[in-house]
Amino acid sequence: MTRLLPYSAAALVALLLALLAGIAIGETQLSPSVVYQVLANRLWDAGYLVDPIDQGIVWNYRLTRTLVAAACGAGLATCGVILQALLRNPLAEPYLLGLSAGASTGAVMVALLGLGAGALSLSGGAFVGALLAFALVLLLARASGPTANNAQVILAGIAGSQLFNALTAFLITKSASAEQARGILFWLLGNLSGVRWPSVWLAVPVALAGLAVCLWHRRALDAFTFGVDSAASLGIPVRRVQLLLITCAALVTAVMVSIVGAIGFVGLVIPHALRLLLGGSHSRLLPASALGGALFLIAADILSRTLITGQVIPVGVVTALIGAPVFALILVSRRKQR
Repeated sequence: MTRLLPYSAAALVALLLALLAGIAIGETQLSPSVVYQVLANRLWDAGYLVDPIDQGIVWNYRLTRTLVAAACGAGLATCGVILQALLRNPLAEPYLLGLSAGASTGAVMVALLGLGAGALSLSGGAFVGALLAFALVLLLARASGPTANNAQVILAGIAGSQLFNALTAFLITKSASAEQARGILFWLLGNLSGVRWPSVWLAVPVALAGLAVCLWHRRALDAFTFGVDSAASLGIPVRRVQLLLITCAALVTAVMVSIVGAIGFVGLVIPHALRLLLGGSHSRLLPASALGGALFLIAADILSRTLITGQVIPVGVVTALIGAPVFALILVSRRKQR
């Protein structure tokens, strides 16, 4: 326990510095002192004289989007770890396996068609869509052969993603007005501009709860990396744990997609890189991936606001620009290892 204290302290400092950078850097540059004064006024009524505009930018705009970016990055990276362990596939992640596409379709159906007659929220629709997408991917992979290998699962995920993306585009074309279509299409690319405090109160607890569930089952995840039979021989209730963790991954993905849209490659790049650095033990890999995902998406959000002066790029575009080359490198390195 004492050996973990320096690492935990360093992780906390890194996260706080990233949050400070996310708040201070943007279209309008703010000094760290202004950020501190606004936070001090809001948190413990310090009484500093701060420009109301600066206060609104810090508290209602940048702090909320930075917290949601951190929660979204941590949640998606955690989902990547779960799927890679359960499927024994280092290329598995919510975006490639169709979870994000299915969640997007479910959310769009609720938003445009009123699916569920008001009883189903945006996150609920996204959750149902994510589960349906993952079920379809597993069926496609099994249909391609009695024992689905890594390549079959990835190809099935790509096919499922394309199917649900096409369904989403069809729904937008058929049912959305011009203004709705513009808003939804920008959201589908990954958009943090519209998040406010209600989104924070949803995203942060879900990300923390997902991480806690996975840490509770970290030994089971270690066993799954050696195969289902190995896990069963160690006394792990395989079906129950698989169902719980896949449901957890679908729920976390659905909530994040319903808030910020489909953001790819976080669940692929972060767990894979940290597995190379830290090894396969999920006691270390899960918290490190959650921290790495949070830092990565905060950095991507900062880039999305600063790359083009006076314009905000969808954060999903930034993660794809970084993640796609890394994904290609992973594929090449795996081919060389064979």
